[in-house]
Amino acid sequence: MKRWLSLNGNAQIVVWKVIADWAKQSRGALRVADWMGRGRGRMRIFDRLQRPPAARKPDLTNWQKHELAAVWIGHATVLLRIGGLTILTDPVFSNRIGLGFGLVTGGPPRHTAAAISIRDLPPLDLIIVSHAHFDHLDRPTLDKLPKRTPIVTAHSTSDLIRDLGFRRITEMRWGESMQVGSVKLTSQEVKHWGARTFYDLHRGCSGFLIEAGRRRVLYGGDSAYCDCFGEMGKVDLAILGIAGYDPWIQAHATPEQAWAMANHMRADHVLPMHHSTFKLSYEPMDEPIERMMEVSGNQSDRVVVREVGGQWTI
Repeated sequence: MKRWLSLNGNAQIVVWKVIADWAKQSRGALRVADWMGRGRGRMRIFDRLQRPPAARKPDLTNWQKHELAAVWIGHATVLLRIGGLTILTDPVFSNRIGLGFGLVTGGPPRHTAAAISIRDLPPLDLIIVSHAHFDHLDRPTLDKLPKRTPIVTAHSTSDLIRDLGFRRITEMRWGESMQVGSVKLTSQEVKHWGARTFYDLHRGCSGFLIEAGRRRVLYGGDSAYCDCFGEMGKVDLAILGIAGYDPWIQAHATPEQAWAMANHMRADHVLPMHHSTFKLSYEPMDEPIERMMEVSGNQSDRVVVREVGGQWTI
């Protein structure tokens, strides 16, 4: 265990890739992995021993009064205020993500702590889970969130959430819309996949257009470069992933591609996410945001959040 924890990020990625390639050949191994991926993390005491460095702490004073606001808690977890509702995307507050191995999680650690603790979150009106990957659907985190909060997720994904006690879970397919209070949600096509342990290929993955009155926000989830968002029209804020592209370019956009997709939807502002939190690919941790700022050039003021804990309001 100590030797595993001492491996650097790239070495851990190589080890997990070898294990995954082996597991793909064995349906039995994949079913065991599915079982191990459904734990609630309550006994994983070793995860708590290595605490990541603290992030910048956002100021949530007058949070309820904002017409439109966003806080980047880390990775794909964004706290959003729109239409008088507070929405949390892909909540991951754990120090590690991945399969449960008894007292420890067998997966990558956080490099920066979540900017807000679960107990300091404002009351939630909605949780969005874009797909079933461990860095987006973290059962140990969901297990600690209020069970009366409705959850919207991609199709064929609710079985990973329902047993945690949530009372209202809605699955959505691309193009489907639903109303949650004053907010309209529309599931958007993305170029990604939703399987959690390689054999459950029936699971979906989605981005979500969030609309309330004159305000429009796109939460992109995970996606490689595509023209998926070009037809939705102008948005106030595009929340897009910018890392995980080396070597997973077929599933994650580069910063330059994310900038192009933001321009497809004529986004006034861009919140880059899915970087600087977990080491999931080979590119250096600080490379994605540096490339994002470089490609934005003289329009860099459109990039409204650049570090974990950063916030933006209208």
